[in-house]
Amino acid sequence: MTLLWFVTGAALLVALVAWRQARKAAQRIEQLSQMYWELKYQHGELRVKMQRQAGEEPPAAQPPEPRPTDGFVPLSSLKR
Repeated sequence: MTLLWFVTGAALLVALVAWRQARKAAQRIEQLSQMYWELKYQHGELRVKMQRQAGEEPPAAQPPEPRPTDGFVPLSSLKR
């Protein structure tokens, strides 16, 4: 019976350590993601600034292409 309690305690300890590491990893991923988007934003600003200094016109934002709409096909037209 003592062996079972020892195994249970060890499993609980391992689970707590794994949970702590997972939380740290999630926080690190969140931090890296935030840093990535800040860097991407700063890179875009710097690129526009360099284009303005070089006398080039920054590219205008193009409107997105319209999505094709799916047409309604009645089941009666699918009969053979």
